[in-house]
Amino acid sequence: MTSTRLWAAGLALVGLVVAGTAASAFERMHRMEPIIPGSGVTRQSTLAAYEPPLSRTSADTEVFFMDGIRPGGVVLVLGGTHPNEPAGLLTAVLLVERARVASGRLIVVPRANGSGFTHNDSQEGAPQTFEIVTPGGPRSFRFGSRNTNPVDQWPDPDVYVHASSGQRLSGAEVRNLNRAFPGRADGTFTERIALAIATLVRQEQVDLVIDLHEASPEYPVINAIVAHERAMPLAAAVLLEMQMAGIQISLEASPATLRGLSTRELGDHTPALAVLMETPNPAQGRIRGRTSAALVVGGSDAVYERAARARRLFVPFDAGGWPIETRVGRHATGAVLFARLLGDARPGRGVAIEGVPEVAALRRDGLGAYLQAPR
Repeated sequence: MTSTRLWAAGLALVGLVVAGTAASAFERMHRMEPIIPGSGVTRQSTLAAYEPPLSRTSADTEVFFMDGIRPGGVVLVLGGTHPNEPAGLLTAVLLVERARVASGRLIVVPRANGSGFTHNDSQEGAPQTFEIVTPGGPRSFRFGSRNTNPVDQWPDPDVYVHASSGQRLSGAEVRNLNRAFPGRADGTFTERIALAIATLVRQEQVDLVIDLHEASPEYPVINAIVAHERAMPLAAAVLLEMQMAGIQISLEASPATLRGLSTRELGDHTPALAVLMETPNPAQGRIRGRTSAALVVGGSDAVYERAARARRLFVPFDAGGWPIETRVGRHATGAVLFARLLGDARPGRGVAIEGVPEVAALRRDGLGAYLQAPR
């Protein structure tokens, strides 16, 4: 009897240790790493300022404003719409920490779906965090999930019906922020996040929304600009500038038959021009090898190299892979060009952004050289 009680007590103790460890890890996922504003940031707010019910939730994420001394337009950059696409987050962080605005206003939301950063996609074996090394030491960033955390929104329906269009999608898409625009006040948690962003666009009189994404190397729409039809002339001008700078990129129309996307719904329901940019991210592909922090940052994968040799990919993929510096550099270059050329599409509404490194500099020096040292 005594041995049975000891055995039961031992099992209970082990259970408490496991539960405590899991609880600690769960709690850490809800603590966002600091973004360190550079000298160009003139004001900070949060999404709850535009949708108060989000206050004190995981969706109440930071909004950074950078105002120029000369008049101009307003550009909004969204990172982290899909938190498992790190180039979007890191490009937004780079803008917050390095950019200076000479004319107009730049607004940056690095973690558009803050809830998605609080968990990982199940059964993917993805790392919870990855590091970028800066001269002052390493900085940790969250590798999250494509979708809102089930803790914040559950259960998923069998079929998700997009509210404003009636389009029927897979039930899991109900927690995908890029299927929830333009949002609604009496909708799901994810739809309220989308509503907050749409309200921000209207209240701040945003001229242009740039939504930063990544895609798996076997996905056809990759290394691409996706544009709403009203933004197509501006997107074509940016594409030409990027190609002349040696950056190969394509241009795609935002499909009118796929609803809920930022490009489609913000373009349809607000005065803003809306575009989306994609870069290759092997860490979210289906034929990758081990999903590790090294893959997230280095972008090199032997399985994808073999797939490229077999012509199964839509981008070149050699031993160098697609490192984060290349992916962030493409996004940053595109964002700066979009802001500048906005003045051609809407005279007097251009936004001049300075201090952002080019692709060549990022490849040479590493992304960490241009981020703030950790606090």
